[in-house]
Amino acid sequence: MTTASVTRTSQAPSTRAWITAVFVVFTLSGLGIATWLGRIPSVRDELGASTFEMGLLVVGMSVGSIAGLTFAGHIVAKLGAKHGVQIAAVCLVVGMVMAGVAVTTGWGFAAIWICLIAFGFGNGLCDVSMNVGGATAERLGGRTIMPMFHAAFSLGTLAGAGLGALAERLEIPVALHFIVVGVLMAIAMVVAVRWFGDERVTEPEPTDTTPVPLPVSRWAVWKQPTTLFIGVIVLGMALAEGSANDWLPLAMIDGHGLDNASGSAVLTVFLAAMTVGRVAGSPLIDRFGRVPVLRISAAVAVVGLGMLIFIPNVPLAIVGVVLWGLGASLGFPMGMSAAADDPRTAAAKVSAVATIGYVAFLAGPPIIGFAGEHFGLLNGLLIVFVFIVAAGLASGAARERTPDAEPADANRRPDAR
Repeated sequence: MTTASVTRTSQAPSTRAWITAVFVVFTLSGLGIATWLGRIPSVRDELGASTFEMGLLVVGMSVGSIAGLTFAGHIVAKLGAKHGVQIAAVCLVVGMVMAGVAVTTGWGFAAIWICLIAFGFGNGLCDVSMNVGGATAERLGGRTIMPMFHAAFSLGTLAGAGLGALAERLEIPVALHFIVVGVLMAIAMVVAVRWFGDERVTEPEPTDTTPVPLPVSRWAVWKQPTTLFIGVIVLGMALAEGSANDWLPLAMIDGHGLDNASGSAVLTVFLAAMTVGRVAGSPLIDRFGRVPVLRISAAVAVVGLGMLIFIPNVPLAIVGVVLWGLGASLGFPMGMSAAADDPRTAAAKVSAVATIGYVAFLAGPPIIGFAGEHFGLLNGLLIVFVFIVAAGLASGAARERTPDAEPADANRRPDAR
């Protein structure tokens, strides 16, 4: 090992500190997203916006997220996950603060839309950066932690939603709320990532007898079948999660006759089940492996969603919601871990898989809404049912990486012929 590599290793943060820092970033990321979502009623009232116009704002944030995911593979591969989170923090605070100011001061719809693009860009970049950093810390720690990271994200969203509800009740101006949360969140992120290591130098130094892996193009990962199959897993499970956030309260109200407060409470049940599933899932993955846990998770989610759709009984439907949340909880984090298995392609592959997953968040709500308008919202959720089944069928692509599973030509030395 060279002197430079020895110095670099000695200065690296401990794995425990790295894992703790990733937990902080995941929590803050969830807090930031929920801060915006929790103030949507006030934003609509301030703007006097229609449902269609509010939908356009959501599209603006989604466009920014897709852009962030697209560029994240390049940024993280070039600068590392640590600097990716730092850049994301700047985008998040600028987008959130300026959006809040634009809402309160009446700068106009277009100004808010642009601010949300910046906010969405920060979200997309942070998503890839923290997942790449988390997957590396998980690999160094020698046990499954990724579902716990995503549980921290869920807890962050619950905290953000709670603060948003409190701000709504106290009638705190949107600008003041966003400035305080945005600035504190960005500072905390920048401080936390000081304990991130550099995932690009965590692999052993090659020796004279160790094959030197050829670099893989950040666009070439899209041609790898495993990327697409892992993308199917993430797409199906992201749709399972996102569709509940968007439509579960209305499905309980329109399909099962609950009132507004009870419908919202059922969403809280779903989010709690997701969080419990992510906390409890890590030891199961370590014991049985990703593929069996993914298949069982998909089956549980399908059973739960089927109970919600087909059984006209509220208590049983709520049991179905719990099963749906438990089943959907592990798919996305396991997909991220699988995408980041190979350090050479981790940034590019996580970016590609996350981009596929975000299609669920971008296209899922309007498609389900359109189907629900014509066939009923419960029947519209059959779309989610189909994609969860597809995720279960594709689960073999998430199998843990082993050295002997490497492509032969990926381990050739550059001078080999």
